[in-house]
Amino acid sequence: MTYRFEMFTTAIAEINRCIQKIKAMEMTEFNLRGGHLMCLYYLLHHPEGLTVSEISVLCDEDKAAVSRFMADLQERRFAFCQASGARKKYRAKLFLTEPGKEIAHSVDQRVERAVNRGGDGLTETQRVSFYDALLRITHNLKRYYDEKREEC
Repeated sequence: MTYRFEMFTTAIAEINRCIQKIKAMEMTEFNLRGGHLMCLYYLLHHPEGLTVSEISVLCDEDKAAVSRFMADLQERRFAFCQASGARKKYRAKLFLTEPGKEIAHSVDQRVERAVNRGGDGLTETQRVSFYDALLRITHNLKRYYDEKREEC
């Protein structure tokens, strides 16, 4: 049992470290940080625009951090905000500019290559089983945490 815990936590932590390093490395060409990657990725896949709050939920990232990343992308003219009236900044829709879309498409291709490389050697059946198991574990751990938090 203990070995399963060690193997699981060590593997998940190592995967996370690799992902963070890859994000940072892939963004250096654009003089951006790893945190910008997810903002660009989600805005590319949501051409109808997203709010900071929506991006925050999709990225599972703090709203303040997403707000800083988006402010930086806007300052560099890779994104723009379409605010109507006196709407709060977290409620205003954000969109990619044409230069932002070019970078986001490049990021999307890099993400695809990294995901494919991560799955090297897996059959399609193994890949489907892996993602099913990963999502099930995630759901179960979230539920366990919520139940324990309610007990406190």
